[in-house]
Amino acid sequence: MLLVDVREDHEWEAGHAAGAIHLGKGIIERDIESIVPDKKQTVVLYCGGGYRSALAADSLRRMGYRHALSMAGGWRAWKRSKGKTAR
Repeated sequence: MLLVDVREDHEWEAGHAAGAIHLGKGIIERDIESIVPDKKQTVVLYCGGGYRSALAADSLRRMGYRHALSMAGGWRAWKRSKGKTAR
């Protein structure tokens, strides 16, 4: 599984999930194939609250990534759930 933060640069810099990579919503469609060439890979996307990541996951599924998922509640929900793995 690959965890992908699709938030803006300043949001990423303010804090993100440990082990996540950063591909902002504005560039993910352009860059995903070079970073994740295997379209069977599970890709879990998150943003601040879940809306941008849902849009990005939908876009990736249209590109052939069958296991592109959006994290319910996004970064805010992650932090509320104790976020022990956040940095």
